[in-house]
Amino acid sequence: MRREIETQNSYRFFSDPGHAWLQVPSAEIKRLGIKPSGYSYINGDYHYLEEDCDAPLFDEAKQARGEAYSIEEVYQEHTPIRSYRRCC
Repeated sequence: MRREIETQNSYRFFSDPGHAWLQVPSAEIKRLGIKPSGYSYINGDYHYLEEDCDAPLFDEAKQARGEAYSIEEVYQEHTPIRSYRRCC
């Protein structure tokens, strides 16, 4: 019996006065085969994909699989994301 892989279809897009990142579960990054740059961050079970480089890779991977998704925008004047561990 073949199991369907459950995919997420709603993500949060965090921004501060200077930049923005798309929060994606690390398991989803692996499933999609995305290799984030050093401009993205990791914290716990999530990757925070940098808006200019890595978030577009995510979008391309989701579109290539025909997986629709939505984004909730979250503005934070002082986001903790910049203090997270850099990716890759």
